[in-house]
Formats: sequence, structure tokens, C-alpha cells
Amino acid sequence: MMFPTTLVGSYPQPEWLIDRNKLAGRFPPRVRARELWRVPEAFLAEAQEDATLMAIKAQEDAGLDIVTDGEIRRESYSNRFATALEGVDIDNPGTALDRSGHPNPVPRITGKIRRKHAVEVDDLLFLKKNTTRMVKITVPGPFTMSQQAQNDFYKTDEEAAMDYAVAVNAEIRDLFAAGADVVQIDEPYMQARPKKAEEYGLKALNVALDGITGTTAVHICFGYAAIIHERPTGYSFLSQMAGCSCHQVSIETAQSNLDCAVLADLKGKKIMLGVLDLSDMAIETAETVAGRIRRALEFVAAEDIVVAPDCGLKYLPREVAFGKMKAMVEGARIMRAEVAKGAPTAF
Repeated sequence: MMFPTTLVGSYPQPEWLIDRNKLAGRFPPRVRARELWRVPEAFLAEAQEDATLMAIKAQEDAGLDIVTDGEIRRESYSNRFATALEGVDIDNPGTALDRSGHPNPVPRITGKIRRKHAVEVDDLLFLKKNTTRMVKITVPGPFTMSQQAQNDFYKTDEEAAMDYAVAVNAEIRDLFAAGADVVQIDEPYMQARPKKAEEYGLKALNVALDGITGTTAVHICFGYAAIIHERPTGYSFLSQMAGCSCHQVSIETAQSNLDCAVLADLKGKKIMLGVLDLSDMAIETAETVAGRIRRALEFVAAEDIVVAPDCGLKYLPREVAFGKMKAMVEGARIMRAEVAKGAPTAF
């Protein structure tokens, strides 16, 4: 299908499951943050499954083509995986600067990073059991995890990133073996710290993707709109993704009104095009979404565009998130009809 629609990963968790005021009032947790959950530990897994079913149904009702589990079981996009690894002390956390420059408690690396077991395979299997649509699941990237940790073991942060990459590679292999249609790696810190990304981030990312044959995406963004309010007009690290072995590159264009000319540097990649402004609680019209897709068509072939939000929907009110998803689906439908009629593009 041309212009397939999907989420970047997350969907809003319901208020009865997680304290959304606490969630929004802090930076995304890097260590565990069990105090966010409203449900007692004995009933939490069941409650998370119920909320995941709601997230799946919302995506199906909105008409998305590729669904996720909404990352409902996660306190943040990264900490569920990062805190499950061997070699990190989460009971005695360290400190690292967030992308906004503020200190945040983080896992403290005290030994060699190793994946002890599959972390997200059961989440994927639950998703597949409860939808007939194509499915995607996300994992945090090795470079980003290395920036969200205090390194008290490795000689260099690059060495840490490479072992994170080996762990991510093993997880991706298991996710595809369990039936994932798409696996997305989240690497927002490549945009936040482009110099280090140039030095070793892309190398670590390619190690994480080594030998992987399934469809892979890499998400690079400017941060959650609810937390990082200012947007540059261009990426500090994007053209370099032409050297990544992933199949898709996920970017945001709506809030930043990104100059899509940079996408011409990524020929050979499919572009997961962010078309929903998550800083604005107003729900886009379908025509607004279609217009944002048209901006990219000057530089990307229609068959190479996947339509998505700018970033995760985690911090939006659920009614707003659902309305924006529906607008995204309708905007993609407008563009399918337009391209089918032979509307001119750069290709």
C-alpha cells in the first residue's frame, strides 16, 4: 500500500494505569520509576495488558496499517530495555545530563553490558495475538543508551556503545524470529549529540543492525514536544543516515516545519514522515496532513513514504491522540487518491 500509516511507537497510557501528571512533570525516566504506576504490583501486569488491548483497538479503529503495542508497559521508551541488561546498577544509579542539559538519574555501568534474556518478545507476541494487522515494535538504540548511562566500567563511551549494540542486535534477531514485521530503533540522541554520533554513534548503530534481514527503521527526533519545546528548523544529524544499514529513517517535519530538501540525501531509504505536530492540541485536518506529505514528495518517491506522527503520542490526551491518528489516516488516503490520478511529483 502507498503511504502506509503507523505510530512512532507510543500511545497515551490511561490515567487509571499511570499517574500522567507525575509522568509529564519530569524528564523521561532512565532508571525504573515504579512510583508512576497507579495499580499495585500484584495486578500491574494484567492492568498493562488491558490497557495495551485498548491501545491496539484505538489504532485499528483509527485505521492505522501497522500497529504497535503503544509501549503501554513502559515508563519511558528506553528504560524497560536498558534496565534489563547485565552490567548496570539500577539500585545505585548514576547521573547524566539529559538532552536539555539537566541532570537525570541513569543506570550506572559497573560491568560488561550483556543481554541476559529477551526483553520485549513477550510484548510482541501479545501484540500479534491481538491484531491481524502488520506489527511494529521499538527498541532503544545503542548510542542513545550509552548517553543515558554513567560509565564507571569502560575506558571509553564508545566501548560501552558497542556492547549496547551487541545486546540490541540479539534483541532484534529474537523479535524478527517471533514474527515482527518492523523493528524500530530509537536514536534521538544522534540529533542531540551529533559530534559523538559522527565519531561512533553510526558505527554502533550498524553493529546493532549487522546481519538483520527484516525491515528496520531508525527514529531520530528533537525530543518529546511536551518536554523539549523549541525546535530547530533542521537536523544536526540526518544526512549521515545514508550510511546506516536500516531500511527506513523516521523523522519529524510538522512542528519544526522541516525543510524537506534534506531528504534527497537519503535516497535508497524509505522515510517515515512525521506529519502530526504534537505540541499543538488542535487536531489537524486531513488536508493539513496531506499538505505535509506533499512537501516531501518533491524529494522522496511516493512509494518510499510511511506516514507517522512526529514522535510518540505518549504525552497527549487520549482523545487528542485518537483524533490526530484519524486525521493522519485520512490525509494519507487523500494522497493515495491524488497520486493515483497522476498528480506530478519530483519522481
